[in-house]
Amino acid sequence: MPKVTFLPMNQTFEAREGESLLDVAINNDVPLQHACGGFCACTTCHVEVKSGDSSLSPMEEDEEERLCRVDGASLHARLGCQAKVHGDVVVEIQNIGQGH
Repeated sequence: MPKVTFLPMNQTFEAREGESLLDVAINNDVPLQHACGGFCACTTCHVEVKSGDSSLSPMEEDEEERLCRVDGASLHARLGCQAKVHGDVVVEIQNIGQGH
C-alpha cells in the first residue's frame, strides 16, 4: 500500500490506491482543513508536496485555477481533495492552526 507522510507532524499512514490526500488525512485524524467538504470549491486543504509528485494523480484544470488564487503557492502545491495517491508521498500541510 502507498504511504503518505504529513508534515510538520511527521506522521505516516497507509493509503488505498486512488484515495485522496484529504481522505487519508480524515481517516487518520490529521488536521487538514477542508471548508468546502472536499469538492474543489476552496483552497483550505492545500498542501506542499515535498516528495512524490509523480505518485499523485495529474492536476486538473479546476484544481490549477484554485491554486492560482493561493498567495505564495509553489509549483508543488496541490489540493488535498483532488490529489489521488498512487505511490509514496510526503506533503506539508500549509494551513495548520489558521482559521480559514
